[in-house]
Amino acid sequence: MFGIIIAVCFVVFVTATVYVYNKLVKFRNLMQEAWSGIDVFLKKRHDLVPNLVETVKAYSAYEKTTLEEITRCRSEAMQAKRTETQVISENHLGKALNNLFVVVENYPELKANTNFLRLQQQLTDLEHDLEASRRYYNGTVRNNNIYVEKFPSNIIAGLFNFRKGVFFAVDVSESGVPQLSL
Repeated sequence: MFGIIIAVCFVVFVTATVYVYNKLVKFRNLMQEAWSGIDVFLKKRHDLVPNLVETVKAYSAYEKTTLEEITRCRSEAMQAKRTETQVISENHLGKALNNLFVVVENYPELKANTNFLRLQQQLTDLEHDLEASRRYYNGTVRNNNIYVEKFPSNIIAGLFNFRKGVFFAVDVSESGVPQLSL
């Protein structure tokens, strides 16, 4: 009788461990899938930036520092390997792009250029898609982190080396693409 109770307890323990482990794997994979969605939009953004810089360069010989900053930030963002460093470098790129749109206000002929307007619209649309992807990613990170931290799943997470995810937070000063009056 005592052996049956121990066997039942062992089966319950193994079943619970497998259940928690599988749930942790699910959350980790959802985070990775969500990050890959963000990565697609970031690559599109990185591809769009050189065209934007070249268009502005044609109209503005005086804004060399701003354009160099955008180019530097883009390069850093493309080279970032870890999520934490990529989040930081993408925030810097966003700030640099916002600065560019503020500078563009001083060039009415550039604001009227159809190529620039098209690029600006593409970037605005891309930023909206990126924002939606960030929300989804951050939701998957939240779910993962709750499960990694709460008891008793935190024990299984620790045993199998599951870690908390990193939120993709946007700096308060970079709360979106500035609204320009064109």
